[in-house]
Amino acid sequence: MPGAPLTNEQRFALIQKYIERMPSLSTTVTKVLEVCNHPNTSANDLNRVIALDPVLTGQVLKLINSAYYSLPNQISSLTRAIIMLGINTVKNLALSTAVLGSIGREDSFRSLSMDAFWTHSLCVGVMAKALASLKGIPGMMQEEFFVAGLLHDLGKIPLNNCFAEEYRQSMELSAIEQGPLPRAEEMILGFGHGRAGKMIADKWQLNLTLTEMLRFHHTPENASPDNQQLVGVVALANTYANLFDIGSAGDRYPDLSRIPELLTQVGLKWLDLSNLHLTVQQEIEKAQIFLQVAKETS
Repeated sequence: MPGAPLTNEQRFALIQKYIERMPSLSTTVTKVLEVCNHPNTSANDLNRVIALDPVLTGQVLKLINSAYYSLPNQISSLTRAIIMLGINTVKNLALSTAVLGSIGREDSFRSLSMDAFWTHSLCVGVMAKALASLKGIPGMMQEEFFVAGLLHDLGKIPLNNCFAEEYRQSMELSAIEQGPLPRAEEMILGFGHGRAGKMIADKWQLNLTLTEMLRFHHTPENASPDNQQLVGVVALANTYANLFDIGSAGDRYPDLSRIPELLTQVGLKWLDLSNLHLTVQQEIEKAQIFLQVAKETS
């Protein structure tokens, strides 16, 4: 006989336990994030940390030599790679490959399709980076937008893993209502993937920008003023990916009534996004390298 259904509080406690037991980021990646938080960090400081980890060194060199960066010559020196890419970009490479390697595996997906999920995530990352470029965000900072977009739906992974049946029901409810998935999650589970995402960010001690992005990418007005632009850009990129069905993370009916507000918040026009359609498709292909590199080492 099946037991009594779980209460929302019991489900929330279960997800907390699940996230607490998730693997931590590697010591090297934690150290990379720490070193990069110092305003005076140099390429040498970062080189010293990464050079101790042959796997991470290999990842950085593989990524810099991929089509994603389209550099004219092969780079074989880690120091040169760090100087060419910039400290911020290398930090983001280390973080994204560590996260994908840690919870991006096949066995993390029960009610979501892994391939469709990561295609959606890559699209949001690529579009967020393209919009940041349109906004005149300096090149060194654009990678921050890519990583934020790539990781925005992390909170869905533990939810679909722990509560596969309820998560399927959330997606079905969203389809029946033709309404946004976060609302269906709240109705079925009692909380949404934004809260689960914030719990992951807290466990991994991610910076405030990524933490707020994971928590508020459906309600960017709730982010702190400093982070509203990035969170708004990710929200817009996410709406675009859902609307055009580029991959899928279960949210097929985004709240279209929010688009004008998001465009105003970010200071863009819808035409800006549709003009990027072809570029985004090509960039998604190049960005697949992030998933390949993470798979090889997970």
